[in-house]
Amino acid sequence: MSETQAIERDVMQYDVVIVGAGPAGLACAIRLKQQKPDLGVCVLEKASAVGAQALSGAVLEPGPLLELLPEWAGEYPGMKVPAAEDDFRILTQTGSYKPVPDFAVKLLPHSMTYSTPFNNHGNFIISLGQLTPWLAQKAEALGVEIFPGFAAAAAVFDEHGAVKGVQIGDMGLDKEGKPGPNYAPGIEIHAGVTVLAEGCRGSVSKQLIARFKLADGHCPQTFALGYKELWQLPPGRVKPGRIEHGLGWPADPHTYAGSFLYHLDKDRVYVGYIVGLDYQDPRLAPFEAFQQYKNHPSVKALLEGGEIISAGARTIAAGGWQSTPTLEMPGAILIGDAGGTLNFAKIKGVHQAIRSGALAAEHIAQTGTGTGFDAKWRASPGGQELKRVRNFKPAFKKGMWRGLINSAWETLTCGKSPWTLKNTADWSRLIKLEEFTSPDRNWVARTLPPRDRVSFVFFAGNVHDENQPVHLKVADTGICADRCTREFGNPCERFCPAGVYEMVDDGAGGRRLQINAANCVHCKACDIKDPYEIITWTTPEGGSGPNYQSL
Repeated sequence: MSETQAIERDVMQYDVVIVGAGPAGLACAIRLKQQKPDLGVCVLEKASAVGAQALSGAVLEPGPLLELLPEWAGEYPGMKVPAAEDDFRILTQTGSYKPVPDFAVKLLPHSMTYSTPFNNHGNFIISLGQLTPWLAQKAEALGVEIFPGFAAAAAVFDEHGAVKGVQIGDMGLDKEGKPGPNYAPGIEIHAGVTVLAEGCRGSVSKQLIARFKLADGHCPQTFALGYKELWQLPPGRVKPGRIEHGLGWPADPHTYAGSFLYHLDKDRVYVGYIVGLDYQDPRLAPFEAFQQYKNHPSVKALLEGGEIISAGARTIAAGGWQSTPTLEMPGAILIGDAGGTLNFAKIKGVHQAIRSGALAAEHIAQTGTGTGFDAKWRASPGGQELKRVRNFKPAFKKGMWRGLINSAWETLTCGKSPWTLKNTADWSRLIKLEEFTSPDRNWVARTLPPRDRVSFVFFAGNVHDENQPVHLKVADTGICADRCTREFGNPCERFCPAGVYEMVDDGAGGRRLQINAANCVHCKACDIKDPYEIITWTTPEGGSGPNYQSL
């Protein structure tokens, strides 16, 4: 038993503990107190402040938020740019074209375009980093206790094996994981119901999905890695409310990747790029693909002369209906992106997160437990929305054009195909170097910042104590130096958006893995894409990590 395991920990008791102060967790907390004001509810947030690590596209469908907090329409003080026009294009190296003419889109009923990125009428471009602090204020006004800077490191269990809460991560550990001079043991939070709202690939959620076999009977979850930057541009270029999506270059036709440009107010624009982590090419560098996209002639003309304000990266759960794990277990439930509620076809997750959080709260308020929540979610409007678009993402495994043809079919049939396509685990999709010929991507010389991933990390506002233990656990670094080098060429050096993983000279004629943990932006791509499943992302000391500005 380690020194920290032997410590007797303080305990705090609540009726409900919620892990994660994102839109799902805060919606759950608010709805619980709306329905049962006397319930004791606390929310734990690993970031230094609510919203500091919140990152989303983010085009918001306001319906679920208006149901939760009707005053949002007139009271919300954050950025709220009404969607004005949509544009979807296939990019080539030098230009672009529309795969579906505007007149054809306008002829489709709203029910058909509803499940695509084509129709954003009535939606708003927002900043999730601004929305979540406002939701937190609303929750606290109702009596919810919110603790930012406290990361849930592990679940705790009762004598019957049911979840009875979580343990907060210890503070003040040295690099070897031993108590330092400022050591403070993490307390345990016990509750009748534990709600996991950690977002995509949450560490405690991952532990519990495995322990209770919640993925059994479902397809493996599949993910995408998203990059996003906020740019300040010269006056006159931005068209507030314009929403642009793109497929094609700089990705090859067999790699799912898409781009977005969201025009904001005050001469600002969101620039983003999403790469499906089911890609096969071991040489692909998603960060470089994003930078190439920014140097496309049409995008470069928009950005050149501007400056980056902030940047970030995160993974999103893209598997949808067939990859949603069982959302309940003894003593706990999964909500939001922790349960895979994002609608990847629409590239939207905030409204779904709010939906699932509010529904979970109503269920807990009515029953006092999480039992039955899985069936309730699947039968709800949020669950049925995922069912309608279940075949969108899997079809792109056959290439961009097959994916687009399938998307047209699913749109025309409103998702009522009598089949469900399967998802496969992202880590298993990489092909070995000797078996794969990487395509000529026709990438160009680029001039726009950032020049490298270290610069990207600077714009993420990263803060990690260099003396804390490395929170990225590699089970066998010998695989990295030998087998992975030969078979895959150490893809962790390429898929990580922050330069965390680096193969360096070991001083004895070989190479060893160096982990630059302070660079980590908590995207979890390494935990997902590592082809040997030997990397485990764990929570660093509470408050560590990126501090995004208005993303």
